[in-house]
Amino acid sequence: MKRITLISMGLLGLAVACAKAPSMPEPAEGQALFNENCAQCHGVSGKGDGPWAAQQTPAPADLTALSESGEFPRARVLSVIDGYDRTGLPGQEMPEFGLLLEGETVPVDVGDGVLTPTPRPLAALLFYLESIQE
Repeated sequence: MKRITLISMGLLGLAVACAKAPSMPEPAEGQALFNENCAQCHGVSGKGDGPWAAQQTPAPADLTALSESGEFPRARVLSVIDGYDRTGLPGQEMPEFGLLLEGETVPVDVGDGVLTPTPRPLAALLFYLESIQE
């Protein structure tokens, strides 16, 4: 009897954990955030040709060319978007979006094999940028 109860409790705990796990965002969710917050400078295509780009010095980055040797630098991209690390960026004019990208977290592999709790909107934007790499 005790064994059945323990198994039942374990299955119940697993079901509760699975029910509360947030779904991973799709690139389309990130695209909506991009269009709302980033396209003014980076352009709808992400190539740095938005309507405000001409007023920026240096010009906004081409976000379709972020991959390095075929690898998308997830940790670096997340750090730049949320404002944590702008080291090496010319002028560092990009606004910080960290406060706009709060919310429930999802587990994201940032390139080291370790799942990192990441705010869902930030993860969505990351997945969108990864999807537009050329």
